[in-house]
Amino acid sequence: MNKNLTVLKLVSVFFLMGMIACKSRDAKVVKKELPSQRPNIIFMMSDDHAYQAISAYSDHLIQTPNIDRIANEGIKFTNACVSNSICAPSRATILTGKHCHIHGKVDNVFPFDESQVTFPQLMQEAGYQTAMFGKLHFGNNPKGIDEFKILPGQGQYYNPDFNTNEGKITVEGYVTDIIMDMTIDWLENRRQEDKPFMLFSMQKAPHREWLPAPRHFKEYTKKTFVEPETLFDDYEGRGSAAKTAEMNLLTHMNWAGDSKLYPEMMAELGIEDMSGWDLEAFEREVGRMNPEQRAVWDSVYRPMMEDFKVKYPKMNETELMKWRYQRYMQDYLGCIASVDENVGRLLDYLEETKLDENTIIIYTSDQGFYLGEHGWFDKRFVYDESFKTPLLIKWPNVIKPGTTNTEMVQNLDFAQTILEAAHIVPPSDMQGESLIPLLIGNDSEWTRDAVYYHYYEYPGIHMVKRHYAIITQDYKLAHFYYDVDEWELYDRKNDPQEMKNVVNDPAYADVVVKLKKQLVELRKEYGDSSQLDQEILRKYLEAKNNPDIETVPLH
Repeated sequence: MNKNLTVLKLVSVFFLMGMIACKSRDAKVVKKELPSQRPNIIFMMSDDHAYQAISAYSDHLIQTPNIDRIANEGIKFTNACVSNSICAPSRATILTGKHCHIHGKVDNVFPFDESQVTFPQLMQEAGYQTAMFGKLHFGNNPKGIDEFKILPGQGQYYNPDFNTNEGKITVEGYVTDIIMDMTIDWLENRRQEDKPFMLFSMQKAPHREWLPAPRHFKEYTKKTFVEPETLFDDYEGRGSAAKTAEMNLLTHMNWAGDSKLYPEMMAELGIEDMSGWDLEAFEREVGRMNPEQRAVWDSVYRPMMEDFKVKYPKMNETELMKWRYQRYMQDYLGCIASVDENVGRLLDYLEETKLDENTIIIYTSDQGFYLGEHGWFDKRFVYDESFKTPLLIKWPNVIKPGTTNTEMVQNLDFAQTILEAAHIVPPSDMQGESLIPLLIGNDSEWTRDAVYYHYYEYPGIHMVKRHYAIITQDYKLAHFYYDVDEWELYDRKNDPQEMKNVVNDPAYADVVVKLKKQLVELRKEYGDSSQLDQEILRKYLEAKNNPDIETVPLH
């Protein structure tokens, strides 16, 4: 009897274990589905907003509590990146879901291929109401947008002009506030309640030449910021590209336009306009202020510059570099402060009106930016500070709050992601991969383990050499070409600051072989090639030497 009971117990145990195993296996294949109701989508993008300047990523420079709200209530991507780190090409990639050599906007010289279909067109056709306010950077009549107010080119920080459906307008005030005013005004007064909407709110800030709002002048010009460890990098252990780039804070940043030294003080101190457009940049931006704005500006910046004028003759290069870094951060981060405040305005409005309950909110930048790392400002390189971009997404009841994701996602993926979220089948020629599986917790459906990068604008401003690259979570292999033929490999886990090129290190020989093979496959998959590189280069050099070809302002 006892023996039979023991056997029965064992059978029961095995039966229960089998049931548990089956349930576990079933749980792995259960897929979370999208809500049946089509969501509203708000796409917020700033220009040159480095992930290092968002406290959800790092709080060593600034607190951004409102942008952080999106991360806290949604998902933060820590390996989000771009396919080409320069403004107009990045935006064209976002709109088309295609690499630059496909949509044509490989740099700020080449035109966008107007035959390309953009995802707002598809959303408009599918019944979405669409609107865009802020900076697009190329084109004055965006396809698929019902209502737009777009800054021409780079736009201005103060009293900016806008191209609209009904012609050109000028709006008094500070551009970051104005763009959010337009965004919220559209939601309040022209949103059709019987339609879902796709709304772009695209800030100019914190693009060069960094001008904060008057309310931030005093606070930020008195702040002192921690210096990056690599501020005085000598580029030992890197290739010729890093050594010849013209992005150094001390030697390549403008004195008037960037550091805000008054032009007459430059003349008094014998400082020349080395770029050829330094004084013009100061007049274009500061000179656009109205008398009231200029009075507030002068009350803060003139005493600071008078103090510098006295100290300058006795300052050595190290002291000058440190001064220029602080000036850069004070203005750049002062611009970020206004961006964060205005993100908060929008989030508060959405919550107050209950619109947040069925609205996807995306916050990103058109690329990363150097904040003194390696002694640099600007972007363009495949190195992390330039290549990586912030990406935060909130979708109530779909994305688990406080999620962090490390997958290699790219601006190439945004179009397909937004279309799928809107229940629209993406065109088969889009080249990205929808982020939806990562957003809804079906991570096993994500297939990418490497991304492709290609930068073209050389020779040109900042003199960053042409290069293409393959990047995984562990490694980065780049090929610099045209006037050089150099390979660089970085161990992203063991050398996060990318200080040592290990492409010729025997310990990485197998990695190099594997990545070169994978890079060839990626280039073929995306329709890129050496022949296309040379054709684009030929056309670029022709355009650079043709004064009749109108180009987008490069700086």
